[in-house]
Formats: sequence, C-alpha cells, structure tokens
Amino acid sequence: MKVLVFGATGMIGSGVLKECLQDDRVTAVLAVGRSSCGVTHDKLREIIHRDLFEYVTIKEELRGYDACFFCLGVSALGKSEEEYRRLTYDLTLAAAQALLELNPEMTFCYVSGEGADSTEQGRVMWARVKGKIENELTRMPFKAALMFRPAYIQPVKGVRSRTPHYRAPYAVFAPLYPILRRFFPKYVTTTESIGRAMIRAAEDGQSNRVLASSDINALAASGGQP
Repeated sequence: MKVLVFGATGMIGSGVLKECLQDDRVTAVLAVGRSSCGVTHDKLREIIHRDLFEYVTIKEELRGYDACFFCLGVSALGKSEEEYRRLTYDLTLAAAQALLELNPEMTFCYVSGEGADSTEQGRVMWARVKGKIENELTRMPFKAALMFRPAYIQPVKGVRSRTPHYRAPYAVFAPLYPILRRFFPKYVTTTESIGRAMIRAAEDGQSNRVLASSDINALAASGGQP
C-alpha cells in the first residue's frame, strides 16, 4: 500500500508517519508539507510544497497512491471564523479535490475532532467548520472517506507536540494514560493508535464513516502489525 501523509511535522502526523514506516503493509510513503519532517527512511520521500492551496505544480507526483492520511490542522484559538475556515476547510478541500482527480480509488482519512458538528448549525465555530469539512469529504466519490474524531490524544514513541506550552501537560498525563484509558475509554487515544487504525482502515475498509476514540482504539488493536 502506498500512502500520502499530510502534516507529518505535527504531533498527530508525525505519529502516523512513524507507524507507516514501521508497518510492512505500507510499501511507500510520500510526506507533503511546507517544511521537512526531518525523518530519513528507505520508504519515505518528501515534497516540500509551500502553497498547500494548489497542487498544479506537483500534480503528477501525487498520482498512484492508495490512501491519504490527512493530519494537517490548526487551533481555532484567537482566529475568526473566516480565517479558521480558510486554514482548515479551504486547505483540506483543495488537497482532497486534487487527490480525487488523480486517485479516485483512494481511501481518504481525515483527522477531525470529537464534537465536530455535522449539522453545521451549532454554536461552536470550530465544530461547525469541521462538520462542514466532513460533510464535503463524504460527498466526494473516493473509494472511502473516513473521519477520525479523537478527543484527548497522548503522544507516544517519542512523538512530541510542536506547541511548547502543550509539552508539559502531555508529560504529566503520560504516566496517567492507562488510568484515563480505563475510566474514559471513549475519549482517549494515542498517536500510535491513530496511525495503526488508519493503516488498518485503508487496507481492509471500514463500515463506520465516523470513528471516535473508542473506535480508533478498537481498530488499532485489531490491526495485527507491527
């Protein structure tokens, strides 16, 4: 299976990339982003692409992939709805439309978030925007479009948040994760589980279009590798 990863420099994306590189079911990975992910591996190739709203100049390099793991995202904190929509909805749909033309049999896995509003009418701005993205992706005729809605995500296997003030809380919660998993199984997952679940979903298919943290964990546990 050949896989595209968007957002490999971020916490979720770097965790997903790590799982792809460790899994024998993934034969090749192309990481697309504005900067290098800083990883070297025989299976990995990178494209540094500054404008993630257009893909004409790298179009042919994106052809021939079986899955896209789209992990790009920004916080809505301090942003207007117009700005947040451009950096999430517009950016995601630009990539999805380009990839659909090139790889109509692709499975597109999108990292959304717990609480995304599929009605697009709720009071929470980020949830409306995420819900609209999900709805648009679902209408696109990919082989499958799957929405991953994690709540709390614990970075593992050396993965770190790029946001400095998030690193201390993650370090504090790391030893508590087994307790959180036991008492709040519907709301916690790890970067490892997200990566493994995406690989399993892309390889074998998935009947559920929307996957919450508990679904992600179950799918990851059934994956078999690495």
